[in-house]
This record gives sequence, C-alpha cells and structure tokens, in this order.
Amino acid sequence: MQSSRVGLLKYRADRRSIAFLLFYYCLFAYAWFANPSSPWVIAALTITLSLWTFFIAVMTHNTIHCPIFYSPTLNRLFSVGLSWGFGAPASGFLPGHNLSHHRFLGTTQDNIRTTKMRYRWNFLNQALFFFHMVPSIIRTESRFVKNVKDDPQARGWYWQHRFESTMVLVLRILVIWLDWKRALFFVAIPQVYGVWAIFGVNFWQHDGCDEQHPYNHSRTFTSKLLNYFVFNNGYHAIHHDQPALHWSLQPKVHAERYHGRCAPELEQKSLIAFLWRSCIYPGVRLNFDGTKKVLPPKDVDVDWVADAFSTGASRMVYSGVVGKTETPIDKDLEAA
Repeated sequence: MQSSRVGLLKYRADRRSIAFLLFYYCLFAYAWFANPSSPWVIAALTITLSLWTFFIAVMTHNTIHCPIFYSPTLNRLFSVGLSWGFGAPASGFLPGHNLSHHRFLGTTQDNIRTTKMRYRWNFLNQALFFFHMVPSIIRTESRFVKNVKDDPQARGWYWQHRFESTMVLVLRILVIWLDWKRALFFVAIPQVYGVWAIFGVNFWQHDGCDEQHPYNHSRTFTSKLLNYFVFNNGYHAIHHDQPALHWSLQPKVHAERYHGRCAPELEQKSLIAFLWRSCIYPGVRLNFDGTKKVLPPKDVDVDWVADAFSTGASRMVYSGVVGKTETPIDKDLEAA
C-alpha cells in the first residue's frame, strides 16, 4: 500500500482538511467583523461555527495519529491552527486519547471508558458523557505534562503543548476583551460544543461493544455523507486496529479486514437512526448483540502515566502507532 504523495502533503485527501480549516477561519472572520445584529443570523452563524468546530476536533484527532505534512515545522503550525479552532491544545489529544484510550480500551486505565456512565435513561449517558469524562482527562493530561517535561525523547511534545496552550489562552482573552458578546456566540459556544461532541462520539462508538474481541471492540458507521464531513471517523473499528492508517484509506481497509468478521450489528448505516433507537426510543442500553447491558461494579481510574514512561510508551509521542496491535501494518503509514 503506497501513500498518495502530492507536494507538501502526505495524502492528497488532506486538501479537504486544509479547506475545512480555512473555511472555519473565513466564517469566523465574517461573523466577528460583520458583527450581525439579527438574532437569526447570529444563531445561524453560531450553529455553523459549532458544527465546524466539531469537524476541526475530528481533524485534530486525525492529525495526532497521522500528521498531514512531511515537514515537522508545517505539522506544528497546522497543529496551532487546529488548536484555536478546537479551543484547546491539539497535542493534548496524545495522553488521554492515544496513550490511554487506545492502549487500554475499556479498562480502568482508559480514562474515557463508557462503563463510567450509569444513568438509567441512556440519553443522559450520551448527553453527559463529556462532563463525566473531562475531570479525569484534565488530571491525566496535567500529570503527563509534568512527567514529559523531563523526558528527552518527548521534550518536543512538551514545548509544542505549551505553545499551543499559550496561544489558545492569549487569543481567548483577546476576544473576550474586544467583545464578550461576540466571544460568547462565535467562540465559547462553538468550542464547548466541539469538545462536547468529540468526547461524546466515544460513547456511541464503544458502548455495548466487546473491547476484548479482535473485531467487535468498536462500532462502525458507513454513511457516505456522515463520513465526508467527519473524515471517515465513522470507521472506528479499523481505526482502533490501525490508528496510524490515514483516514482516507479506512473504508477500503475496513472492507478488507473487518467486513464479514465483525458482528453485522456493529456495521451501522445511519448514526441518527442508531442514536434514536439507543437514546430516545426505546432508549434502552444494550450490548451490540441485543442483550441487556450489565455494568460491572463501579471502579476508579488507574494511573497509567508513570508506567508510560517506565515502559517507553512516551517514545510513541509522535508515532501514532498506539492501538490494539501497537505496530503499523504499513511502515509508510506510520506518522513521523
């Protein structure tokens, strides 16, 4: 399998990533400087910016696994651009997502495991997932940043994270100082929605699945319209198996490696239909095979950060190879 090299990009498909990011900045600039007074226009801009912020969150997730440029400098600059759109340092995906969720899926070392959610009404499990997960993510990221500072193999990540964090904070203070009302509608609300939505996908991608099964650990959504806007994030099973696989290759590799092997219930066409059944009506929390989900006893997070450095996992800071196999199927797909 060969990558499609075009100029500075590793994959031709990432022209869409750049276009989406540019569209966000153009839309934000229009909303900010046009300063509309009509509540309908403000609402329309806020909703569109919120959706686009979620798309940027998905792009952030993708680039942490597989940076889009050959040049490390361009990747760092792109990461800064994503950070402002996302509203948080893009490099912050590494500890809570790559090194926790991917390595320890569904266990007590997975900071965003779905078994933490225990509401009877499944709608609340989905809607409040972000609010329950974010405290442990913040604690883990803080511990990781503190430890990584003294690790020579990951020092580049540390300074990138600090730079992104500083830029986000400075820009946030600036827009609030300039106009807190515009900052509320065109920055705060979209960014809160974006982070809420990117956390929430974990619930519908994994809840009720069998994390220990080689194929039934994740739920896949195959809608072409959905996957166009979320950069094939619907193909989540193959992503967990080959996290460094570029998003543009996921449908093909899923068809080759997962289709026919995973349970058919884990290949869903419509996300909206699935969410309606699982969260609204009948809204019953089930396993993927239709049986009632029985939650394990309540547990607490197990700190994995110290082990990450003692076992050398920190060397994978920029590798993107942190999944069920923890090795890339194709070295050409390993993010550098």
